[in-house]
Amino acid sequence: MTKQGLVVVPAEDVVVAAAGGRHLSFPPPRTAGDSWRKLAAQQIDLGAAVMGSWLDSMKASSPRHRLMAPAVAAAVVGGDAEHDEWMEKHPSALDRFEAVAAAAKGKRIIVFLDYDGTLSPIVEDPDRAVMTDEMRDAVRGVAARFPTAIVSGRCRDKVFSFVRLAELYYAGSHGMDIQGPITKVTAEAEAEEESVLCQPAREFLPMIGEAYAALVAKVGDIPGAKVENNKFCLSVHFRCVDEKRWGAVAEQVREVLRDYPRLRLTQGRKVLEIRPTIKWDKGQALEFLLGALGFSGEDGAGQDGGAFPIYIGDDRTDEDAFRVLRARAQGAGILVSRFPKDTCASFSLRDPAEVKEFLRKLVTCSST
Repeated sequence: MTKQGLVVVPAEDVVVAAAGGRHLSFPPPRTAGDSWRKLAAQQIDLGAAVMGSWLDSMKASSPRHRLMAPAVAAAVVGGDAEHDEWMEKHPSALDRFEAVAAAAKGKRIIVFLDYDGTLSPIVEDPDRAVMTDEMRDAVRGVAARFPTAIVSGRCRDKVFSFVRLAELYYAGSHGMDIQGPITKVTAEAEAEEESVLCQPAREFLPMIGEAYAALVAKVGDIPGAKVENNKFCLSVHFRCVDEKRWGAVAEQVREVLRDYPRLRLTQGRKVLEIRPTIKWDKGQALEFLLGALGFSGEDGAGQDGGAFPIYIGDDRTDEDAFRVLRARAQGAGILVSRFPKDTCASFSLRDPAEVKEFLRKLVTCSST
């Protein structure tokens, strides 16, 4: 069923799809993960109890993929009950592609893509998270037909250096640095400056620079830890840190943040994120870009009969965008994950390979 353009069916309501009698079943927004998000949305409490909670959260949100691989494979092949139940609520966007296409009919598709874990695999060294030429071709094909944006926690320039497609919108730093397509062939610096659409945290740049230097000095001695300057936010990667030292990473971050009460701490996949205390995230970036493209309002009203946003991402930070789509009752949120987890997305894809296949199907569908 579609509700004002959203591919969603209430949990208590089952609708039989036209093809093959298969049903679509999607849940209302989930609330199980709200407790950590409320904590992250405030200035971090520097007490020992909260520090312990953050360490527990770091462990809970960072599954041991190598140890989980056999269980995941068994779930996919053998029909693990929990996995099957989750897939009923968040079915494959490839299996339900016809339903997505039907819901988007007569509307303007707009594609939003996370980068790490969505267009490229998660790797130990974030500087080596390159996308394949095949994925780049798939994104290029989508962008030739629909407005397309990359929405990432990374620095905008870093993401652009990976993707290398000037015709896209880029929202770096969790949407705090938004740039439109660069169409000028000459005067590149001028063109780039003119294409910057939104930088709501510009006043925080000096503070973020100071915090970056302090974090490098504090965390640099922990083997495997890496601090990344994403311009309007900072990332402390602990993917390559021995789990016994995760507490030390969290403690050093805590110590630095004592001096910066206007910065807040959030969490992604084996990464701690330091951001300004402004109300801005990937959800706000999605809404801003929809408005910039002429689709303002909760129903996506605007040109060409309304918008149908498709947002694909794998991280906790992408949940902000999934919630926006739920609140607007519009479009389709797609979580990239091989294993069940709480999400407000309606659909799922297992990995970047399936993302590439989905994007190619979008291109093919638009050509028919």
